[in-house]
Amino acid sequence: MKHNLKIYNTLTGKKDLLKPMHGKNINLFVCGVTVFDFPHIGHARTYVFFDSYVKYLRSLGFKVFYLQNITNIDDKIIQRAREKRVPPKDLALAFEKEYLNAMKILKVNSVSKYARATNYIKEIINQVQILEKKGFAYLIENDGYYFNIAKFKNYGKLANRTVSEAEDGVSRIDYSGKKINRGDFCLWKFKQEENEPSWKSPFGQGRPGWHIEDTAISEKFFGAQYDMHGGGRDLIFPHHEAEVSQMEAISGKRPLVKYWLHTGFLTIGGQKMSKSLGNFTTISDFLRRYTPEQLRFLMVKNLWHSPLDYTESIMVEIKISLEKIEEFLRKITEIKSQKLKVKKPAHSSTGVAGKNNLDKLLKNSEINFYKHLDEDFNTPKAFAVMFDLIKSTNKLLEKNQISSKQAEKIYKFFETINKVFDIIDFKKTKKQSIASDIKELLELREKYRKEQNWQASDEIRIKIAQQGYIVKDTPSGPLLEKI
Repeated sequence: MKHNLKIYNTLTGKKDLLKPMHGKNINLFVCGVTVFDFPHIGHARTYVFFDSYVKYLRSLGFKVFYLQNITNIDDKIIQRAREKRVPPKDLALAFEKEYLNAMKILKVNSVSKYARATNYIKEIINQVQILEKKGFAYLIENDGYYFNIAKFKNYGKLANRTVSEAEDGVSRIDYSGKKINRGDFCLWKFKQEENEPSWKSPFGQGRPGWHIEDTAISEKFFGAQYDMHGGGRDLIFPHHEAEVSQMEAISGKRPLVKYWLHTGFLTIGGQKMSKSLGNFTTISDFLRRYTPEQLRFLMVKNLWHSPLDYTESIMVEIKISLEKIEEFLRKITEIKSQKLKVKKPAHSSTGVAGKNNLDKLLKNSEINFYKHLDEDFNTPKAFAVMFDLIKSTNKLLEKNQISSKQAEKIYKFFETINKVFDIIDFKKTKKQSIASDIKELLELREKYRKEQNWQASDEIRIKIAQQGYIVKDTPSGPLLEKI
C-alpha cells in the first residue's frame, strides 16, 4: 500500500505533505517536562500522541530520531526546592524519575534520547555568545542577557504575531522592567542569591533562560535545521516563537523546523486543568482508577490537534469501547485456535456455513484505516473503521461464518494496530481456562437442550452464572464469557 502522509503544520496553517529533509530519516524534537512536580494527564495528551505517531512512522519504514529535553533548571524548580527545603538538583532528579516511570507505565517507549538541560551548559553559553556578537542579545546590569525581538525581522511568524503584539510574551524568568521590548526574553540569568544553582560563563555566573535550552540541545543533535518540532499548543507562543528567533538568528538559515506539530488543549469538564481550580489530575492518580490502555485510548481517540475535554462520562465510554474490542478478540481467538471443547447439539452447524465477504471487508478496512492515519493522523475516522469491522464481523460470528484462517488475519490486523497505539491488553483476549466442573455443567445443559428439557437447561444456566460465566448459544455450540 502506498502512503502519502499529510500532517497539520502550525507554521503553514494547513495539512502539508510529509517530505523529510533526508529521505526516510526524520529528526523530531519534542519539548519535555519541567521537573518540579508530578506529571499530569495534560502531559499524557502530548506524549502519548507523539509516541503513537512515531511508532506509526517507524512502521512505514521511516527512521525517526525522537529527541526530548528535560528542563531540570528553572525558577519553578528553585522555588519548589525552597518550599521543600531540599537542593534544587535533588528535587529535579526525583520528579524526573516520576516522569520517566509514568512514561514507562504508559508504554511511551519511542523516545530515542532524553536530554537534561544542565548537561548542555557549554552549548547554551556558546549560543548566547553568538547572539551577543551578532547584535541580537543585550546586557541588563545585575540581571542577565536578553534577546531583542525587534532585531529579528520575522519575529511572530510561527504564532502569526508582530513585535507590537508580543505584550503577553513574558514568561518564566523574563520579568525585568529594564528590557528594551516587553516581549524580550532571557538568554542567561545572573545569579541573584547564594544558594541558587549557577554555572560559570564568560559573561558572568548564572543559569540559562528557558527557551535557549531547547535550541542548544536540538543544534547539538540535529544542527541548525531539522524536520519536526512538537509540544502542547500552549508552547507556540512565546516558547517556540523564541526558539525560531534564536536559532535562525544564530545560523542565518530558514526554516529552523519544517513541520511544527502542536497538540490540542486538555480541559477538565470544560475548564483548563489547574491546581487552583482543584481539577489537577496526576497520571499516578488517574492510573489508580483506570488502566494504561484506557488512558492511552482517551488521549488518541480525538484528533490530535483538537481540544480534548476529560469527564468521567467519557471514561465510561472508553471502558465500554475497549471491552467491546477485547470481547471481540476473545471470540476471534476461539475461532482462530479451533478449541471448542464442548459437544455440539445435533441441530447445530458443524462448520463454516457457506462463503462470506469477510476477506474483502478486512482488506477494505485496512486500506481505509491507514488512509485516515495518513491524512493528518485522523484517529477518530480510523477507529470508526475499526469498530465498523467489529460490528460486521460479529454478525458473521453469530452465524458461524468465519474460518480459522480468516480469524487469524483479523487477529493479526488488531495486533498491528496495537503496535502503534498500545490500547489493547491482549492478556484479556486470551481464551480463558474453564474449570472441569463448569465444563460438566455446560455439557449437561447441552444434553437437556437436545432433549428439549428447557426448565432443567435453564436451571443449569443459572448455576453456571453463579460461577461467574454467561452462556451464549451460537450455531457452532455454546460460548462462555466471563461476567
